[in-house]
Amino acid sequence: MFFSLIAIAAVIALFVIVSRQQNRISLIERELGALRSLVLSGAALPPSKAAEGAPGEVIPAAVAAEPAARDAVATEPTAAKPGAAEAEVAAGPWKGEAGKDGAAESKKAEPAGAAAPAGTAAPAKAARQTDVETALGTRWAVWVGGIALALGGVFLIRYTIEAGIFGPGVRLTMAAILGLVLAGGAEFIRRTGFKVPVQGAAGAYIPAILTGAGAFILFGTVYAAHGIYGFIGPATAFALLGVIGVATIGASLVHGLALAGIGLVGAMVTPALVSSQAPNPWALFVYLAIVLAATAAIARIRDWQALVAAAFAGTGIWTILYMTDAPGVNLAAVLFISLATLAVLAFVWLAPFLTTGRDDTERGFDWPSIVPGFFIALSALGLSVDPAFASAGDALHGAVLLAALVAVALYRPRALPLVFAAGIATVLIHLGIIPPATIGANALDVGLDAQPLASSDALTFRVGIALGLVFLAAGFWAARRFAVAAPVRAACWAAWGVIAPLVVLLALWLTFGDIDRDLGYALPALLLVLALAAGGEWIARAEAPPLTGGPAVSFALGGAGVAGLLMLHMAFGSGWTTVLLGAAAIIPAFATRWRSYPVLGWIAVGTAVAVLGRVAFDPTIVGAAFLSRTPVFNWLLPGYGVPALAFGFAAWQLARTTNGRPRLAMEAASALFALLTIAMLVRHAMHGGVIDAGAVTLAEQAIYTLIALGAGAILVAIDMRSPSSVLRYGSMAAGVVSAGLIAVQHFVVLNPLLTDESTGTIPVFNLLFLAYLLPAIAAGALALYVRDKRPRWYAAMLALIASLLAFAYATLSVRRLFKGEFIAWWSGLGQLETYTYSALWLVIGVALLTAGVWLKSQVLRIASAVLIAVAVVKVFLFDMSELEGVLRALSFIGLGAVLIGIGLFYQRLLTRAAREGRAG
Repeated sequence: MFFSLIAIAAVIALFVIVSRQQNRISLIERELGALRSLVLSGAALPPSKAAEGAPGEVIPAAVAAEPAARDAVATEPTAAKPGAAEAEVAAGPWKGEAGKDGAAESKKAEPAGAAAPAGTAAPAKAARQTDVETALGTRWAVWVGGIALALGGVFLIRYTIEAGIFGPGVRLTMAAILGLVLAGGAEFIRRTGFKVPVQGAAGAYIPAILTGAGAFILFGTVYAAHGIYGFIGPATAFALLGVIGVATIGASLVHGLALAGIGLVGAMVTPALVSSQAPNPWALFVYLAIVLAATAAIARIRDWQALVAAAFAGTGIWTILYMTDAPGVNLAAVLFISLATLAVLAFVWLAPFLTTGRDDTERGFDWPSIVPGFFIALSALGLSVDPAFASAGDALHGAVLLAALVAVALYRPRALPLVFAAGIATVLIHLGIIPPATIGANALDVGLDAQPLASSDALTFRVGIALGLVFLAAGFWAARRFAVAAPVRAACWAAWGVIAPLVVLLALWLTFGDIDRDLGYALPALLLVLALAAGGEWIARAEAPPLTGGPAVSFALGGAGVAGLLMLHMAFGSGWTTVLLGAAAIIPAFATRWRSYPVLGWIAVGTAVAVLGRVAFDPTIVGAAFLSRTPVFNWLLPGYGVPALAFGFAAWQLARTTNGRPRLAMEAASALFALLTIAMLVRHAMHGGVIDAGAVTLAEQAIYTLIALGAGAILVAIDMRSPSSVLRYGSMAAGVVSAGLIAVQHFVVLNPLLTDESTGTIPVFNLLFLAYLLPAIAAGALALYVRDKRPRWYAAMLALIASLLAFAYATLSVRRLFKGEFIAWWSGLGQLETYTYSALWLVIGVALLTAGVWLKSQVLRIASAVLIAVAVVKVFLFDMSELEGVLRALSFIGLGAVLIGIGLFYQRLLTRAAREGRAG
């Protein structure tokens, strides 16, 4: 039963492989059909195309590879009968008469010249149409016949076993003879000039099908001789199966890719079929190396990328399966097969002397290299991370494999995936040695009992340093080498030359160093900064034109910036780190005076992002316990102020050199940190030196609002002197934020009418003055200032906010006049207070109307109309029911007088306008 399942599985694999090749062969057949159509129509062909098309009319892809067969077919007189050949190719032998008639008609039409285009289209259309009968009789018959032959051999052996006709030896001999006869018959048919003249039948290449069936039967015979009857030992069976597999792969040079797939599958399955009481890893891996080398050589000759990728995958799978038997693993054997795989990749598959007619330097990268890179990097990762290996010091062997990956990638530039595989494995290994407690992972329950995923010891430390230096040297050397010819490849090398050393340095510091402050790691970080910066300059000098600052240079200098960030964290405490990191933005901006590298501006932006991240993590700069309670002169001033000044200088410098988006980003960062400086100092002073606790009060919020309005005015003034989109939109953003804060905080959340907060004991200069009148003046002044400098909606919004703040100040001041320090609404209303509100609102409405006419502001006039309308509603709905006696009468008299006055005012205004219009 097991033998039958293997046979069926192998046959299915054969069928799938052959079917997948049909698409490729059909494409070739269509191209040949088009060429034949052009020849028959009399169209002129380039000499090279004519030379290629002649032998291709009758030779299938597999036979065309053999010089003898190609010469024999090229001398045949079939070209002398294009009509018959075309008819046979297009429609099959049973359509021959129609094909001949069509050919005759096209020949008759040729002298007239008018039917040539039609004659060109008709054969081409016929060549694309595959007759069902042709397909059944040429392709499917051959495929099914080959499968039947293979199963016939299996069933014959099974029948003789069940019937007891022959002994085991005779049965196996007969099966072996059958397999050899099929292989020999295939070779005989091929050497007798076999060809497939019917279009669409080249995929059913009979010699290849017979050879595959013979190889299948021979595989089964050897396996039965060993696994079922025990006629031969493991070593002999292993050798015979390997020879059959390699020979089948070799025969694929003549018979095509499908046969190579059959041989490779058989060769890779052989170690699983042959069992031994004392397995020898060296025999396994030497065998795999031989199979891999043979497959790679044949695949290189024919440029069969899928085949060599499958061979690398099979070898890698066997290696990983063997390593799962740790700790009883022969590491020398693992190193051998891994290095042998890299040798086959470098000296066989990517060998320049086995050319395929294409320019390898322009093909980017070799995708089959991904497979060995993945499996060898996985092996190195296992040796370095798995406790069974790492505890025995096998991390050194893993480092050797990673260095070998980098070396092969240097030697064969197309093997670029090896660099990515080695780099990713190196990063994973060193991130795995970091104790979870160091990065606060205990809360996330990462790892087992808060233990690192990989072991960390002195060997890990030395290996990390060595790998970092390998990536640094190899990455920058290769980046300089490819800076002109292949900028993308150079950028990849430079990226890993930066990423790997940085990750190694970070991992070693977090694992072995002092996280708070460690000068022992700060010095290597400083050296890495200098090395990366010098390396970037070295690469830039090799560019064409030099010093353009391409992607590779950007990676190098960006890495120098990150290394500088690490150095500051290692060498200084939190306060000085924030200050110096902000000041560091000056360095790349100042460097633009000598180099116009685009990345320099973005490095300055990166420092701003880093400082913003630090203050978001710890707004107190030095920690709440170490922040002085002295107003203004504490760590908040340099912690926020120095970065603001440095970012402003960087923006100024970039505006005079490279300009562009980094300059705009630095302007925005400078403005943001200037606001943060003032805001944090205010909060510090308002809360007695504590900024991370306590709710915001109305007085504090009023200061924030004034700061935002002032910042908007400053940004507008700067933008008028030095136009910038950041300043333009930043100023409007400050105004919109101010309006939002006023609408939410001043009018609703912190309104003393709703919170009953003390407004102070001083009659005029109290909380209402600070929270409402001053912001009203500031918003109104800003609205006047930006009338002709910003969009109309922006100035109108500020004018409306100013009006509402003034209205709130006046109303709440009246409330305070009647209620005192606490003005909560639930304390009730008196009649005189109620009347005062009506009178006040009318006065404010008239004032707004006057200001709107004087300033020619429609917004103020509309606001006055709304306020007067509110006063009218209040008088008629509220005062009529609440007021009594003289107050009620005065309320209505005042309202009427104001409304009549407003009407008179508008009438005179309109009369004057009409008179001026007539005079004009």
